[in-house]
Amino acid sequence: MTDLQKRTLLKMAALSAVAAAALTACGQKEEAKPAAAPAAPAASAPAKPEPLKVAFAYVGPVGDGGWTYAHDNGRKAVEKEFGDKIITTFVEKVPESADAERVIRDMAAQGNTLIFGTTFGYMEPMLKVAADTKGVKFEHATGYKTADNMRTYDSRTYEGAYMAGVIAGKMTKTNTLGVVGSIPIPEVIRNINSFTLGAQSVNPKIKTKVVWVNEWFNPPKETEAATSLINGGADVLMQNTDSSAVLQTAEKMGKRAFGWDSDMTAYGPKAHLGSAVINWGPYYIKAVRDALDGKWATSQSWWGVKEGAIDMVSVAADVPEDAKKKLAEVKAGLKDGSFVIWKGPIMGADGKEVLAKDVVADDKFLGGVSFYVKGVEGKIPGSDKK
Repeated sequence: MTDLQKRTLLKMAALSAVAAAALTACGQKEEAKPAAAPAAPAASAPAKPEPLKVAFAYVGPVGDGGWTYAHDNGRKAVEKEFGDKIITTFVEKVPESADAERVIRDMAAQGNTLIFGTTFGYMEPMLKVAADTKGVKFEHATGYKTADNMRTYDSRTYEGAYMAGVIAGKMTKTNTLGVVGSIPIPEVIRNINSFTLGAQSVNPKIKTKVVWVNEWFNPPKETEAATSLINGGADVLMQNTDSSAVLQTAEKMGKRAFGWDSDMTAYGPKAHLGSAVINWGPYYIKAVRDALDGKWATSQSWWGVKEGAIDMVSVAADVPEDAKKKLAEVKAGLKDGSFVIWKGPIMGADGKEVLAKDVVADDKFLGGVSFYVKGVEGKIPGSDKK
């Protein structure tokens, strides 16, 4: 065999080997790789609940130093208590008229689900809005009508008035007290009477004069009324109005007076005998907590000294020690229930008995007071009763 033939046979053998290897490779199946395990979804943080939107309708300006100022302090207490769980807003100077319904309806439309109306005159407007917005909870201050989604709350301001009376009875030199009244509803009449009863408890000679201004907040009218009372012989004044005008008038005219609803010392430091204050914070915190916890239900609440809602603060240094002692006894008795203000015998200004001896007035009686007690002079506007 020639060299050429040998080379040809070797080349053919090599090509056959390559072809065989290629065929073998084509006949093999590639083993499937195990599938990668799917990535676990990232754990998402639980959704944070939307804050509860809470709105307040105020009858006066927040800077009135009295009624509305006290309510706004309560709103601030709620913000401090609950932080970012709530959002609060307010509208001030909302008149007790058709405007009240418009404002309250707008509050509901803006997504507020808890709405506080802070004056008696909002009762009917709030009832109308409550009937149309069942998903909203309404709280009405000082009223007496409720609905499934509207409840009432109040403070026993007459307890503060009585404590003021205890001091006034000891401090007066003329035995004549003066009260500037706002609107002749049971709440205000009850406060005038309680002030008088407190004063008479330490000084039976006391008589009380009243001038009505028929508004909650009108400093010029309140000033005029206070001036009239002082000119009529009253040397210690109290008011059931919302501004500090009465105390300021007493300061200017050299007489004494009380702060009302809030501590008004700064408005008339020389005239100031003490302030009968309302602390709305405890109730507002309870109401908001009820709503947050799903425990809110219609009810009627009336809180006083016992619940921390009423107090007499910043008593003047020149108030006699026996008056301060009596005040402390009254406050302690109201707190533990051992003392009752409205307990017979109590006589009306017309000489008729309104509570028999040892009879204690219930809340229904107190809620309907429409008469003056003995010692209060004049007639109640719109009534033939003294």
